[in-house]
Amino acid sequence: MNIIAEQIAEFLKKYAPFNQLTSGELAEIASNIRVVSLEKKQTLFKFNDPLHDSFYVVASGVVNISVIADAEESITNKCHEGTIFGLRPFFAKNNYKVTAKAREESLVYAIPIAVFKPLLANNSEVLNFLLENFASNLPEDRSTQGNIVSDGFYSEKQSEAQFFQTLAYNTTPLLATSDNTAQEVAQLMAESLKNNVIIFERNGPIGIVTHADLASKIATGRYPVHTQVSNIMSSPVVTVLENVSLAEAQLLMLKNNVTHLCVTIDGTDKSPIKGVISEHDLIAAQASNPGVLIKEIKRSLSANELKEIRSRLTNLIQSSIQKNIPLTHITNIASEINFAILKRAVELSILELGSPPARFAWLSIGSQGRKEQLLLTDQDSILVFEDVAQDKYIEVKDYFLNLGKKTTSILEKIGYKLCPHGHMGSNMMWCKSLSDWIKQYNNWMNTTRDNTENLSSIFFDYELVIGEQKIETAINKIVFENAYNNTLFFDFLGNDALRKNSPLSFFKKFIVEEEGIHKDKFDIKTRAIMPLVDSARLFALSYEIKGINNTYTRFKQLAIADPKHSEIYLNCAEAYLFLTKIRTLEGLKNEDSGQYINLEELSKIDREKLKNALMPMKELEELIKDKFQLTQFS
Repeated sequence: MNIIAEQIAEFLKKYAPFNQLTSGELAEIASNIRVVSLEKKQTLFKFNDPLHDSFYVVASGVVNISVIADAEESITNKCHEGTIFGLRPFFAKNNYKVTAKAREESLVYAIPIAVFKPLLANNSEVLNFLLENFASNLPEDRSTQGNIVSDGFYSEKQSEAQFFQTLAYNTTPLLATSDNTAQEVAQLMAESLKNNVIIFERNGPIGIVTHADLASKIATGRYPVHTQVSNIMSSPVVTVLENVSLAEAQLLMLKNNVTHLCVTIDGTDKSPIKGVISEHDLIAAQASNPGVLIKEIKRSLSANELKEIRSRLTNLIQSSIQKNIPLTHITNIASEINFAILKRAVELSILELGSPPARFAWLSIGSQGRKEQLLLTDQDSILVFEDVAQDKYIEVKDYFLNLGKKTTSILEKIGYKLCPHGHMGSNMMWCKSLSDWIKQYNNWMNTTRDNTENLSSIFFDYELVIGEQKIETAINKIVFENAYNNTLFFDFLGNDALRKNSPLSFFKKFIVEEEGIHKDKFDIKTRAIMPLVDSARLFALSYEIKGINNTYTRFKQLAIADPKHSEIYLNCAEAYLFLTKIRTLEGLKNEDSGQYINLEELSKIDREKLKNALMPMKELEELIKDKFQLTQFS
């Protein structure tokens, strides 16, 4: 074996599945490999090309894998050093379904299939390794597993494994202040051989500068080399906790269109920096892309396609709970996929109706707005459009009512039931201009006694699905302005939170339904979960905790805002997670909302855990009465 072949063999044995081959087998492969040099943006093969006689391994550089969707080319994977791609000739006879193009100057090793295939006869693990990345029947090149990029199929199992896979990341990040110059930051990167610097202020990150920023802003002459780094940094930086899963990290990068995440102690930009997760870290983790469902959602053209994706999400949630993966991870990822479905439903409606006549915001409210919807329960939404001239109002409102009706119809076909109370953007009461919505919130919050019929606390849990962020910000502003020192409003919310039926009797026995089709079952939603939801919302508004709707996260933040009672809040946070898990399992088992629990079907241990989860609610009730001076309620 010549020197070049020896070097290739040494390279290959660092990566799966080559590390499972013998030295002799590696030598045979290396001796037959063809080295392909690719210039920047040079195509190796493209969609619908005839299959090659080799598959490929990236030796250096980066090769992008892309698909054609809606007449546009969309990058689905980036193949870095050691990544295998172009496997289609192994398992299929039809043409390539993807395009492979060098993102930069790259070297790839072309491994002849005729040479490699005979080795598989005695290496079933290697064959399975390759086959598992190809053997699903869901087309399109959308996944990576290990060091392989599939160029034809996606295996659902690959996505499941990432819900709890944590990431190795750079724990010694480069740091600079906003006063440093671009030149100083560039020198710092060059000396340390790193491609990013976190810009911090006091204890928290305020931005990030990468090689891409230097190339696009300094090298092009847009900014002088001595400019302050604050002028060229990307801000705000996306922050995460150190135990962020691979799936969450990839979804956050996808959602925010970034290539780096900053790890901080509490996951916010107000706490000390612990490290940086890069796009390369995700690839190095040798796992598939959990954003696959979101990519499929973006390409979906019908309610049926979205329904099929939502059913796969349900399976994913079920299997993840069974593997005891933390519910916080499952909820975070499921909510992003749910929101992508909601957004696509609105987009499909717009495609049918034509461009909106005014800017708007579709806001999810209730459990969707809190990003807590794991089961296929009701849909809840409001539609807000910008103020328009009076003579255009009826025409504009008619368009958005039609948009609301079409969207809710699509969501119903997917499996999200219509809200029985009519809290949807298709209802003319909940589809109106920003000024009308501001009047509505002013009216609700300042004359609560006269508005109890229409006022529902779910209108204070909202999250933008699609549209103008400024509209949601305006709603947020009016809510917190009205909430400030508003005794009557908090009296209403407090009494509403305390009005729910007690879950346990005086003798600590479960209070179950006495009649009807749910006789002898425990209403876990009304008696256990909703009191926690209502209480978390009440305290969050009182302590002006903005931008956080999720009940679990609200309780965690309340423990910081009100340290004197932190133990109560933290106990409630854990109780909420356990109750949600029990309800979700019940709903998945019975294919319903999971609201009513058959206690006899729970193990003795789970019944005790359920009872213990309800204990913090009494302390929470007393805290509400004390803080808001509520002595009686009806």
